Amino acid sequence: MFNNCGQIEDCRTRYNGDAEHHQRRKKFTFPARLMCGDCFEIRLDNVLEEDAPFDICSCQFAMHYSWSTEARARRALANVSALLRPGGIFIGTMPDANVIIKKLREAEGLVFGNSVYWIRFDEEFSDKKFKSSSPFGIKYKFHLEDAVDCPEWIVPFHIFKSLAEEYDLELVLVKNSHEFVDEYLKRPEFVELMRRLGALGDGNKDPSTLSPDEWEVAYLYLSFVLRKRGQPEQTRVNGRRDKGKMLISKEDIMFIDQSS
Repeated sequence: MFNNCGQIEDCRTRYNGDAEHHQRRKKFTFPARLMCGDCFEIRLDNVLEEDAPFDICSCQFAMHYSWSTEARARRALANVSALLRPGGIFIGTMPDANVIIKKLREAEGLVFGNSVYWIRFDEEFSDKKFKSSSPFGIKYKFHLEDAVDCPEWIVPFHIFKSLAEEYDLELVLVKNSHEFVDEYLKRPEFVELMRRLGALGDGNKDPSTLSPDEWEVAYLYLSFVLRKRGQPEQTRVNGRRDKGKMLISKEDIMFIDQSS
């Protein structure tokens, strides 16, 4: 699973072996290993050679941080492809470029948002036009209350899809978060899952934990699923798959750098 924003300096404090927290989440825990590094810069197939291939790769709210340059975007997709088995699945979420650009063009200036978020583009985009020949490096500042305050990059999804195909990753699904939630909440099994995750309030008087402004933030994102080309090979027994720990301390964190 790729970490958000490539920020690894706070891993030691975020994963600090909080025994009380792990006890509360006991029924959801599983053995795991934690490795921190910039997977948009580092080649990972050598680092994870003994672990791969994987059936699933998850990259939540992070893929757009690779879009600052074409080289970083390619490295991200090359890592995914190299580590997935044929038929393996890559799932992720990232900002919906169409929604963000639409909101920018509807705004009076270069800033838009509500009580919980704002997005600001620099003056270089004052004409609110973006060259199709330069799909990388389209930067904006994103602020989400108590969560995010950093630069992000527009990802034109048709370019993302085309680039992914170069690395044998074919599109299975892409949906804006509003459409995604609307479709899957029509299925009882997914309603129950959302409730267990705490996304549907208490299931009684409170039908949702999201305010209208928070729901607008959800509209800024899309979900995607890609599948690696090829037929699954016979499953290889991985001797390291049970080497993880149920309780990770800061001493267990492995930091990966360019020399790995």
